[in-house]
Amino acid sequence: MPELPEVETIRRTLEQLVIGKTIKQVSVFWPKIIKAPEQVEQFQDALKGQTIQAIGRRGKFLIFYLDSYSLVSHLRMEGKYGVYPSGEPYDNHTHVLFHFTDGTVLRYRDVRKFGTMHLFSKGDEVKNLPLLHLGPEPLSEEFTVKHLSCKLSKTGRKIKPVLLDQTVVVGIGNIYVDEALFRSGIHPERIASSLTPGEIRALHKEIKDTLSEAVEKGGSTIRSYINSQGQIGMFQLELLVYGRKGEDCKRCGTPLVKHVVGGRGTTICPNCQKIND
Repeated sequence: MPELPEVETIRRTLEQLVIGKTIKQVSVFWPKIIKAPEQVEQFQDALKGQTIQAIGRRGKFLIFYLDSYSLVSHLRMEGKYGVYPSGEPYDNHTHVLFHFTDGTVLRYRDVRKFGTMHLFSKGDEVKNLPLLHLGPEPLSEEFTVKHLSCKLSKTGRKIKPVLLDQTVVVGIGNIYVDEALFRSGIHPERIASSLTPGEIRALHKEIKDTLSEAVEKGGSTIRSYINSQGQIGMFQLELLVYGRKGEDCKRCGTPLVKHVVGGRGTTICPNCQKIND
């Protein structure tokens, strides 16, 4: 699943491609993707004549800000956007087409069909699911050491599942949790409330630094992630643990190991990340 850096890269790319374009009509070939409103016809009718004014992001969600509406889009595992000339052929995995008045088309393609779209009156998107209960953005001023410390002190869960909890902090998934925990020297199975103030400060810093570096490099190309212009992210070349099971730790040379934490595959260095709570 694309995480914050990948979704931010897609957002920035789409800004260059669709801002200012007016929707002529919308074709929906897989209605289950549309979660709000209930009737797909309402979704299509509402978007006719709407111009894309801006594109935002909340965690892993893209938000298309139109004249009167906000379209909240979650890419899930395989969702992708791309802009093409009208009339160019598309395959069976293309499920939504936004036809623009200038003759171009924004396509939504999703092999697994897990993606979702919610359409709200502008301003109502933050008052409803799926955005309602999201935590602070990790690169924002709201994500402070105090906030993280408060969240960790109140739970007996392991630290990795806590960081994956989007009500604690948004946008961080499996890749960047593993990287931030390694960088801060914290074992993913440590009980969150056992972290010392120094460890929390280190973890807070590494979350911000890891995500900032990943955004700068366009995210990581894992599985089939690619941005809307067909360009791949380059942060995967900087990964220290994720996807490197059996390889030597870049810090100490110990072979990296992989096991399951909270139902997620997790790669660690057993020397650099000792579980000592």
